[in-house]
Amino acid sequence: MKILDHLPSRVSIYEVSPRDGLQNEAAQVATHSKVRLIEALVRSGLKRIEITSFVSPKWVPQMADADQVAHMAEAPEGVTFSALVPNGTGLVRAQKAGLGEVAVFLSASQTHNLKNVNKTIEQTLTAFDRVIEPAVAAGDRVRGYVSTVWGCPYEGDVAVADSLRLAKTLLARGCYQVSLGDTIGVGTPLQTRRILDAMLAEIPPERIALHLHDTRGTALANVLVGLSMGITTFDAAVGGLGGCPYAPGAAGNLATEDLVYCLDGMGIETGVDLEQLWQAGQVAEALVGRKLPGKVHTAGVRSLTH
Repeated sequence: MKILDHLPSRVSIYEVSPRDGLQNEAAQVATHSKVRLIEALVRSGLKRIEITSFVSPKWVPQMADADQVAHMAEAPEGVTFSALVPNGTGLVRAQKAGLGEVAVFLSASQTHNLKNVNKTIEQTLTAFDRVIEPAVAAGDRVRGYVSTVWGCPYEGDVAVADSLRLAKTLLARGCYQVSLGDTIGVGTPLQTRRILDAMLAEIPPERIALHLHDTRGTALANVLVGLSMGITTFDAAVGGLGGCPYAPGAAGNLATEDLVYCLDGMGIETGVDLEQLWQAGQVAEALVGRKLPGKVHTAGVRSLTH
């Protein structure tokens, strides 16, 4: 297959740095700083931003200010803010904050799911009874995450059939899209192709997104495979922020600026201004107090892609 002959003309980026990017930070990030990051991301042209997570602060202290962030951050027309919710209580909080989109999450591996949410996979699906259908009934959009699709830090290989079953279940229950996660960044291009071959045999490509961590530097290679197979939504975090507290050794997410730089260079539209995105990366570095792994860190980067 000639990969470069099968590329879409436009891609949608789902930005996760305010939630997935910050949830693993040890030092508490101030609420106003999170809002400043969100505003910088909006200025870059990103249209889909996951701004927080309505989870218990006991388990994820960094998200203790979810209600304040959601109320302080204002989505301009054409921009969608969303939040992760684990249960009915989280949904109520998200709706009270005025968010019209929420996301639910579970793992394809039993061990990771137990460590991540303290429930079995089936118990998690039962808990979604109070999230997915009620949200859809209220006119809200629901996105689903299936984690550890490429591998689990505790169990190793994960059967593609297990991930496919969960993805189909979430879609059947009302999720408009399912994001498949390489939670520990172990995926290789041929593995990605095998996973997507199985998924796309039963699910339309527009209902699948890829959420790739860059632990071994293979995220962009896996993006290229996804693009060639018709996937047009990719999750990313500015600066490569991120990590999972229940995935030992996992590095951050695919850096949004690296993804945009690559797509721009291939003539694929994203609607994102790379120089403004670089500025958002500077905001992210300032609020976490360290250099981030995203590789596009040069002012004037727009000129490099033309």
